Amino acid sequence: MPHTVAVDVLLSFGAALVSLRLAGPLARARRYAWAGGLLAFAAAAAAMSWGAAHGWDAAAFRVYYLAGALLSAPLLGVGSLTRAGRRWAGALGVGYTGLAVGVATAMPLHGSFAGTEVPRAQDHVATYARAVAIVASSLGALAVVVVAIITLRRRPLRNALVVGAVAAAAAASALTQTAVAAAAACFALAAALLYAAVVAR
Repeated sequence: MPHTVAVDVLLSFGAALVSLRLAGPLARARRYAWAGGLLAFAAAAAAMSWGAAHGWDAAAFRVYYLAGALLSAPLLGVGSLTRAGRRWAGALGVGYTGLAVGVATAMPLHGSFAGTEVPRAQDHVATYARAVAIVASSLGALAVVVVAIITLRRRPLRNALVVGAVAAAAAASALTQTAVAAAAACFALAAALLYAAVVAR
């Protein structure tokens, strides 16, 4: 296995373990949506590790697309809304998660999968599935930022950490096409920042 591929595998697998490990404390703290976001990070990083080690296939890509593109940012947004006292956000999160699973399961995939580089969504995914991911991720990130601004005076450190987690997750998504190791590191950083936001006083 080439050195760069080995690094991609190890860092992606490490990011999956970090995200999975930190999801438990968030769930125990009743930050269920944020815990779900970390589980999404873990699944996306695990799919990246699998693809780097064994080559990508349709099943690995569906997991990666569901976790990384469809779920991670929206769940962070739901977590922020829930934390801000919007009780309807929890039901919205459950409903959207079901929709995302349905989209990822049913969407047709075009083209063939080969190699260890992360596949480009536009080469394999229909327009409607990409539109769902873009709209939901944008709204999730917007919810995090708006809640952070509104509640900035009450908890400036926590809000800064949450916004940092969203920024790290966005960087991870942007880097998957060019630098898998860096993307994995950003997933791990996002998980750590989100966990720090919960335990910060």
